[in-house]
Amino acid sequence: MPRLTVNDRAIEIDLDPVTPLLWGLRDAANLTGTKYGCGVGDCGACMVLIDGEARRSCLVSLAECEGRAVTTIEGLSRDRSHPVQQAMVAEQAIQCGFCTPGIVIAAAGLLARNANPSDAQIKAAIPNLCRCGVYPRLLRVVQQASRAMRGNAAPGAAPVTTIPSEGTPR
Repeated sequence: MPRLTVNDRAIEIDLDPVTPLLWGLRDAANLTGTKYGCGVGDCGACMVLIDGEARRSCLVSLAECEGRAVTTIEGLSRDRSHPVQQAMVAEQAIQCGFCTPGIVIAAAGLLARNANPSDAQIKAAIPNLCRCGVYPRLLRVVQQASRAMRGNAAPGAAPVTTIPSEGTPR
């Protein structure tokens, strides 16, 4: 039974260790913000942070995550106040919302390791597919979040909501 830390909580997932992390998160941990898109690592809808690095959870087994720290969209910010989440709303970069969690995770992973990325670095770090076409806005999202994280600008104007720290909203 794989043991890992998900959103700062130690858990055991009672699934076969070769099961993709995606299904462990969605089916066993009830963290459904991580989306199934393609299952082959092309779309990025299932992006999570593993030890701070953005990874496609459909391509990583539970066994590979043994003893590691996983952050899902639910754990990025319980009140949706993370600068990337705020900038996504402020820049109106959310359409249908299906790809949004993966994009936010990819951008957050980039900004955690590079506080002031270039446009080329942003494009390389966010390989996610978005059928709604929010790509032109994504540069502005990451630039705005970067400025907010460095203290050079106020965060976006999206309302924050309080999600109970115990459990996952259903």
